[in-house]
Amino acid sequence: MPAETGNVKKALVAFAIERALLEIGKPALEKVTKQLYEEYQCNLRDCYEKPEILSKVLKNLYGKSYTAIVQSIRKELDDFADQKPIKTFLKVISQ
Repeated sequence: MPAETGNVKKALVAFAIERALLEIGKPALEKVTKQLYEEYQCNLRDCYEKPEILSKVLKNLYGKSYTAIVQSIRKELDDFADQKPIKTFLKVISQ
């Protein structure tokens, strides 16, 4: 996959995560980004390549309620869900 394509997908995934968290409220976005950075030195763009980290952070912060956030992310990425890297990302965060 060309670098530009990877960067576009990273941005797309980061945007979808951000929008899903902002649906809950700005504090949710701030909590998730803070924990990603403090515990894993990651940001939202890194979640595309490391979805397991996003999954851990969401489960840690929201328990079983994380599934609602995953559903919201899935909805944001619905138009791209048939693309293998996006499909893999969604599968990992859904587990």
